Amino acid sequence: MCTAAAYKTKDFYFGRTLDYEFSYGDEIAVTPRNYVFDFRHAGKLENHYAIIGMAHVAGDYPLYYDAINEKGLGMAGLNFVGNAAYAAAEGNSSCENGTCGIAKTKVAQFEFIPWILSLCATVADAKEKLNRILLVDTPFSSQLPVAQLHWIIADKNECIVVESMADGMHVYDNPVGVLTNNPPFPYQMAALNNYRGLSTKQPENTFAPGVELSAYSRGMGGLGLPGDLSSQSRFVRVAFTKQNSKSDDSENASVSQFFHILGAVDQQRGLCEVTEGKYEITLYTSCCNCDKGIYYYTTYDNSQITAVDMNRENLDEKLLIRYPVITEGKICWQN
Repeated sequence: MCTAAAYKTKDFYFGRTLDYEFSYGDEIAVTPRNYVFDFRHAGKLENHYAIIGMAHVAGDYPLYYDAINEKGLGMAGLNFVGNAAYAAAEGNSSCENGTCGIAKTKVAQFEFIPWILSLCATVADAKEKLNRILLVDTPFSSQLPVAQLHWIIADKNECIVVESMADGMHVYDNPVGVLTNNPPFPYQMAALNNYRGLSTKQPENTFAPGVELSAYSRGMGGLGLPGDLSSQSRFVRVAFTKQNSKSDDSENASVSQFFHILGAVDQQRGLCEVTEGKYEITLYTSCCNCDKGIYYYTTYDNSQITAVDMNRENLDEKLLIRYPVITEGKICWQN
């Protein structure tokens, strides 16, 4: 399905893969500071932080899959089918999971990314806002029903996961800076305990006393790391890869390394059949320099890194700025 990660060298980077069997028609969307967000329940927001990210734009509204804002905060929504649940839009905004208290601001699920990134400069800001909102089940339209998602939110100092479930909203600190899909985040973290023995070094023989076993090949670091495409295995794989990753601090090296980290879970057509004759593939991979406001991406058929710099735009505009995704790759001939 999808994998997201946060990564830091000299600058802070944030991005994800989007794995699905088809595209809704994606664009790089820059939402300038004076674009008017008319939130379904929270009213109009006429001035806010500028945002850049990958979105399906419907009726001039950016339905962001992942995005960053001009302050360096990143956020992505990943499939969480079977576990995600939202409050009823017509319900009492002061009640959640059977308990009533202070009235909360209702935010539709599809508005969650722009709502947070419009108003919050840091994860600490987001945590404060999360205490006072209620995620509700208002769909964008009859053609685009409510998506079952959970979210990763990160800045250069910390990272959290937000899961809205039948028993309410849960906010978890994320010490590894990685998120995939199911199961819920605490189970994903608990699974890492099964891999405490993983090492980047050549494995030592600890099989049994007196049994002589040799390392029959070089390059056996990470022996035992799961390699299948399940969300739990992808979580373990990217967490291990990211936490042990090494690159220098230059922009080119950092961006290249980030794409290599998420490349550890790249999905190839034909390996993950979701319905008869339909296969999930990595439609795109993103890498955002959150300090510089640059959105880098590759697509399944275009491995050339393409970039959009939000700071080259007039961020005091009112109109959405849109760039089509370049999906067709080119071969660079040397002779």
